[in-house]
Amino acid sequence: MKTYDVDKYLNDSELVDELIKDFKKKKIITNISSNADVKGHILKSSHNLEFVNDIDKNKFIDWAIIGCYYAAYHSALALIQSKGFTSKNHLATLLVLINEFYQKGLNEEDIESLMNVLSYEDILFYVETKNKREDASYSSRIIFDRKDLESLKLKTILFVSKVKKILNN
Repeated sequence: MKTYDVDKYLNDSELVDELIKDFKKKKIITNISSNADVKGHILKSSHNLEFVNDIDKNKFIDWAIIGCYYAAYHSALALIQSKGFTSKNHLATLLVLINEFYQKGLNEEDIESLMNVLSYEDILFYVETKNKREDASYSSRIIFDRKDLESLKLKTILFVSKVKKILNN
């Protein structure tokens, strides 16, 4: 997904609402009555980060990149489930994240509860991580830049930590 697409979703709440409604009709996004899996998704995020740290000691940087994405993805699933939704699609998950957690035009009250929202950078990180995961999964390359991985690991850790703070508030 390109940054343009993300910006389009972030700036057009009617489009996001329409797409979510369509995903609900197709049962890709469903309402849930319990958020029992929230903790499980957070545990899975931590598990994936442990995997990334272990695999990073070897030469499998592509698998570490994939692990970073899935750590972020399980955190995203935890967030949407905390709002009563579940998703079977990466785009659907992103749209619910935007709809439920992304805020524009913050006022003073919003600033006080800033830890409960995702920033533009958080949303962009989530999408960029997915793009890197797709490259690591589907390209024929096996050599990836260790500096890119280190940056991705740090951003993933920060994202997962922010999600944990949001869920604990």
